[in-house]
Amino acid sequence: MIETFNLTKTFKTESVETIALRDVNLKVEKGDFMAIMGPSGCGKTTLLNILGTIDDITSGSYAFFGQDISKLNEKQKTELRKRNIGFVFQNFNLIEELSVYENIELPLVYLGWKKKDRTTRVNEVVNQLNISHRKDLFPGQLSGGQQQRVAVARAIIAKPALLLADEPTGNLDSMHGEEVMMLLNDLNKSGTTIIMVTHSQRDASYSRRVVHLFDGQIINENIVGLS
Repeated sequence: MIETFNLTKTFKTESVETIALRDVNLKVEKGDFMAIMGPSGCGKTTLLNILGTIDDITSGSYAFFGQDISKLNEKQKTELRKRNIGFVFQNFNLIEELSVYENIELPLVYLGWKKKDRTTRVNEVVNQLNISHRKDLFPGQLSGGQQQRVAVARAIIAKPALLLADEPTGNLDSMHGEEVMMLLNDLNKSGTTIIMVTHSQRDASYSRRVVHLFDGQIINENIVGLS
């Protein structure tokens, strides 16, 4: 599904050149659940942004389902993201002026789904994530854990092949954080491929593989996971 070869990312200013990622070789199979760990500033989020086609590589290669991402223009990358990749962020990134239902529905509006089909799909997802009783509320009326459930619902609404999660429990207490991780675990068991950046060993224990980054390089990988 995903393969990188000697992937390198460099940030340059007039006076400074910073290597954020260096010679990263990574393979992710369909159905994987991978956690990326490492100290702050080691390149975790940069790598996630590249895998999500938000950022470009400096050298090396990145293939998504065999397609060389570097050969795509911005419009093509945007289309690939909309149809194949869902994102979950630490800060939820919900639109305060929209209801829960409208936040979840929004990606389908951008994809041009018909209203009837959007309604059917949103109802499926809110039932799957046990938030149907909150679909008419607004983000400000929800707890952090509930907001993250809505964010996950929005991320999976278009049935993406890949879900990218950046510190998905970072702003949650332990109880709500565990609820979100159990939700991600269930999504993975149902076939969603997940790549997650985390500082939490507990969260990483839900994954099947843990990749450790240090100074922009993969230093080791462990096979882990819950059954």
